[in-house]
Amino acid sequence: MKEFLRHLKEFLKDHVRDYAMFIALFAIMAVFAALSGGDFLSPVNISNLVDQTGYIAVLAIGETLIIVIRHIDLSVGFLSGFLGAIAAILMQFYHFSALSAIIIVLGLGTLAGLLNGSLVTYLRIPAFVATLAGWLAYRGALLLATKGSGTIIITNKTFNAIGNGFIPDLPFINNILPNYHKLTLLVGIVAAVLIVYFSLKNRAQQIKRGFDVLPLDIFLIELLFIDALLLYITFILAAHRGISWTLVIMIITTVIYSFITNRTVLGRHIYAVGGNPEAAALSGINVKKITLIVFASMGFLSGLSGILFASRLQSATTTAGTLFELYAIAGAYIGGVSAAGGVGKVINSLIGAFVMSTLTNGMNLLGVDISLQYIILGIVLAAAVIFDVATRSKER
Repeated sequence: MKEFLRHLKEFLKDHVRDYAMFIALFAIMAVFAALSGGDFLSPVNISNLVDQTGYIAVLAIGETLIIVIRHIDLSVGFLSGFLGAIAAILMQFYHFSALSAIIIVLGLGTLAGLLNGSLVTYLRIPAFVATLAGWLAYRGALLLATKGSGTIIITNKTFNAIGNGFIPDLPFINNILPNYHKLTLLVGIVAAVLIVYFSLKNRAQQIKRGFDVLPLDIFLIELLFIDALLLYITFILAAHRGISWTLVIMIITTVIYSFITNRTVLGRHIYAVGGNPEAAALSGINVKKITLIVFASMGFLSGLSGILFASRLQSATTTAGTLFELYAIAGAYIGGVSAAGGVGKVINSLIGAFVMSTLTNGMNLLGVDISLQYIILGIVLAAAVIFDVATRSKER
């Protein structure tokens, strides 16, 4: 027992930055569950919480990479809203298919990101100023796009299913667990088994290569915790309507960006540029190219965010995108990204976005006044940054 406690203490000390936001998220959810009499953890509310987080989560992932390379992008909120309006206009007024509109919007978002990156890279305009100009321009563009009707109702069922639809169930086993979405249960169980398999395989490979690994007791507890959480969420979602397409998009986006940042040369170069741009340039890394790629990625994700938001509302409005950029940046900082650059994980920023959405969802459920909501969100963001500074100073 003493050995286990020693291992646990060392683990928490070495990984405090990585797990702090997970602990915070669980604590917040527990508080809201208690105050709401359990309503917060109801299948319907958890499903809504996931869908409400989608358009902010993809922006938070993009902002993570932007902040990692020591920049900021303030334009993403109204760019997201404007691109959602473009999708609505293409489908409603010009009769584009949902797929065509989505491709065009994602392409326009990428070009907008390249424009921001070019202003920062080649004209040496500070990212704050360049993207603030974009914030103003896209705000105006959104007002122009929706000027005629104020709200553009989207009637394309395929497009609207992205933000409101769920994956289909298995029709041939309706008699088994009739109150649960069977395909969701199957996906969750398979995912839990795969996590165990690949975790054990990866640990064995690391030991074989002589790398340091977690003590076996801590490793097993961590693995058990992850699988238990995954299965719990799976059963909650399955008790409602299953896995939403928004969640599918979030998971795919997170997996792709996690792979890029952790397993590719591009990812290593992004963190190298964020850690020390001058040293990265001297080592042969094309800093300008990396900056353009990261900003282009941010623009692409802004388009994706606009699609998720417009499809969820089934409309484009004049206020779409309001405060999106601030929630995304807050999510990234709560997730542990460092303002000094070079530090930040995609999965942690996803959790940070969930922290922001959970606070908003829970406070709305409890009927907290909107003025107090903003104050509480500000306090949480300030606490996250203070925690980041404190842990970094200890590491030094």
